[in-house]
Amino acid sequence: MALLRTSEIREMSADERNQKLKELRNDLMHEKGTSSMGGAPENPGLIRALRTNIARILTVQKEEEEK
Repeated sequence: MALLRTSEIREMSADERNQKLKELRNDLMHEKGTSSMGGAPENPGLIRALRTNIARILTVQKEEEEK
């Protein structure tokens, strides 16, 4: 899971951004569930990367609303 670049997010359509946001939130929920049950995460930085990607998408969506 690589970080999405802001330029890549801006090139997406609104539907693509919403779909990606759902996917990232589901992945985040799964990873948080795994770590809360005491399981060792395969990739310790994945939760942070997911949260960062979600924040970037939400920021771009907010900017689009203000235009």
